Formats: sequence, C-alpha cells, structure tokens
Amino acid sequence: MSDSKLPDAPSTARNREPILAHLKRLLADSHRVLEVGSGTGQHAVYFAPHLPHLTWQTSERPPHLHEVQAWLLNSPAANLPAPIALDVTGSWPPLRVDTVFTANTLHIMPAAAVEAFFQKLPQVLQPGGQLIVYGPVKIGGDYIGPGNAGFDAWLKEQDPLRGIRDLEWLDQLAASQGLQRSENNFLPANNQLLVWQLNDESTL
Repeated sequence: MSDSKLPDAPSTARNREPILAHLKRLLADSHRVLEVGSGTGQHAVYFAPHLPHLTWQTSERPPHLHEVQAWLLNSPAANLPAPIALDVTGSWPPLRVDTVFTANTLHIMPAAAVEAFFQKLPQVLQPGGQLIVYGPVKIGGDYIGPGNAGFDAWLKEQDPLRGIRDLEWLDQLAASQGLQRSENNFLPANNQLLVWQLNDESTL
C-alpha cells in the first residue's frame, strides 16, 4: 500500500521533528518504549529508524489497531514489533518498559480514562522509568496560546468529557503513582513535551 492510501494524521508531519529532537536525548538510555495511543502509527514509523538502539512498541484501541498495522507494514524499521491492543481503561498487557510515550491523547480521552492511564503506569514502567507526554496543556488555569482556547472549546463541543488538561492536575495524578515531573518543554503550535520520572523505589 502506498503512503497516499494510508490513513493520515497531518499534524504528525508538522510536529515529528521537534518531538524527535527531544526524544533522542530523553531515550538515549532506554531499551523499550511503549507508545500508548499510536493513532495512525505515523509517529512510530518516523521515530523508530532514528532510535535504532531501542524497541518501539506501538499500541491502540482495538477498533483503530488496523491503522497502525497498515503503517507498520510499510516501514522497514526492524525495531517496530507488531502493534498490540490496549485500552487504557481495561487490562494492560504484561509489559515492562523503560519509557511510556503518548502524543495528543490526554485531551481526547475522557477525564476518567486519563486517571486510569496514570493508575496503570506502575504496572508497566520499570523503577526509574519515565513518562513522556506531548500535547497541549493549561498551566495555572491559563492556555498557552489563544489557539488552544478555541481548540479546547471545539473538543468540549464534540464531547464534554474531553478537553485540554491542567498541568497541575496531571502532576497530582502522576504523584499519586510515584512519578515526579522533571521537564516541561515548550514546542511549536502551543504544545508541551512533559516528562515525569518514576522513583527508583516504586514497585507494583
């Protein structure tokens, strides 16, 4: 299947290079990454060849898994195993990874699913592992830019349970599972790249 016939999320082409610039640094010592909510899989097929020292495990909810599979079938990267089915509100596969990465998901998930996502992290993250989140957030209740205010209103029109999350709330959810934020990187288009570290003593 040619790229023109594959499912396309245009934003991935716009944000992948700024994200990758940080991932090269953040993942230098990682061996296995779990991407939660891989979407079309376009991020994975772009990042994996640039990070050949690690395994990039994609995942998606069952109804959308075929989109990830289509992109991975067209990728020559050897470090991209088959995608796995994962719904954050259900049972997670028995994985242990150094890093969990997710992009443009927390504002799409209902708030209860965001809570479930954080609750499940200690099940898959190695002690000392990290969570990397890309997307828009509010800081101190304020939007990073005016475009985000309009985007948030649009999200809530589609589903009142969606919306741009408060960074302070995410910090609270992370802290309840033994993670502390270590970075808040400002990226183009009013997005953040956030990093939380799981303390070395955290266990299942």
